[in-house]
Parts: sequence; C-alpha cells; structure tokens
Amino acid sequence: MRYLSLFCVFVIAATACKHAADKPASRSDAAAATAAAPDFHDPASPGFRAQAPDSFRARFATTRGDFVIAVHRAWAPLGADRFYNLVRSGYYDGVRFFRVVPGFMAQFGIHGDTGVTSAWRERRIPDDPVRRTNVRGMVTFATAGAGTRTTQVFINYRNNDRLDGMGFAPFGQVVEGMEVVDSLYGGYGDAAPGGRGPDQFRMHVEGEKYLARQFPRLDKVVKATIE
Repeated sequence: MRYLSLFCVFVIAATACKHAADKPASRSDAAAATAAAPDFHDPASPGFRAQAPDSFRARFATTRGDFVIAVHRAWAPLGADRFYNLVRSGYYDGVRFFRVVPGFMAQFGIHGDTGVTSAWRERRIPDDPVRRTNVRGMVTFATAGAGTRTTQVFINYRNNDRLDGMGFAPFGQVVEGMEVVDSLYGGYGDAAPGGRGPDQFRMHVEGEKYLARQFPRLDKVVKATIE
C-alpha cells in the first residue's frame, strides 16, 4: 500500500510537470525575451536601433543617490532613441560624471572600457531640431559640432538657453533627485585650461584607469535602468 501511494505521487508530479512544460509562455515572459538588452560592445547590433517609447523614465542609481530622467521622444526623437538604447543595454553602468562644472552642467557618457569607447566613436546620429530650452534640469546630448552626437549627455544646472542657438536639443528632464545631481563632485571643474578636470583624449586612450588614478573623487553611475 505504501509503495502504491508513492507511485501515485510520482505519477501526479510527472503529469503536473508535463502540463507546466506544455503551458504557453506568458506575455510577461515574451516581453522579457523581446526586451533583452543588446551588447554595448557592438554598436552595429540591430538591438541599438530600437525606437524609444513616446515617453519613458530612466532611473540612474549613482554614488550620490538616485535621480530620474523623464524622456519625451517628441522633443528630440533621434536623441531619445539613442539614449533609450544606451540605458537599456547597460552602457552607462559604471560611467563617471567626468565634467561637473558647478553653476553650469554635469556631463557623462564616456565609457571606462576603451574598446567600447572606440567602438562608439563614429556611431554618430544626426542633429534634432531644438524644440525645448536648456533650462535647469534639462538633459541634452553633448556635441563637438554639427552631426557629432554619440553617447555623451549633460544635465543643465541653470538656465543655459544660449545653448539653444548652438543646436543643443534637450530630449528629457530630471523629474526626481535634482538635489542628487547638484551634489555630484565638481571640485575638479572643467578640463584645462578652464579647470583641473580630466582630459577627454586621455579618457579615450586610458579609460577608467586614468580617472581612478588621477580623479578618484569623481562620482559615477552605479546602475541605469528603464522604468
């Protein structure tokens, strides 16, 4: 009788496992598979060409705390798409706020892995028309001239509307944690000759080792996620 009972338990368990295996994947499982992040070491991957939602929020956990950027694709579609793909891939995780100029802006986006930085150097996106103003809290891609946006973004500390006429198109706005952005370490200031901050050329060549050795107080992104 005891053996019969054990056999029944085995049959019931096996049947349950089979039914579970035959059960179709849930929508959430399918969505998770679809949203699998692309490899940021390969910027040519189709995974980096996804169109961003009309609006989304990106949470940045940093060494100073969290802040949230609300992105509106209508403001700057190409910039919003690029930012969306960079965040969801994990590109910004571990990246330093390397140019923090109190009273002006905080900039980040050069990867600590020089191989990744090199891969993205020529992955430029065309300019978006400027539809919003660079006021405090607005988030905008940095450029080195027309048609040069890649991965670097900055957060305005004040009204920098003079940047509008120079083609800097905001794509989002800090809606939570602006006090965290204000607290990012800015003691090094801008790069030479205006300050003692990091040299971008050396960042591209030496990566995180250069920053950790000579600018250890710079804050960094711990984790960036799409909410």
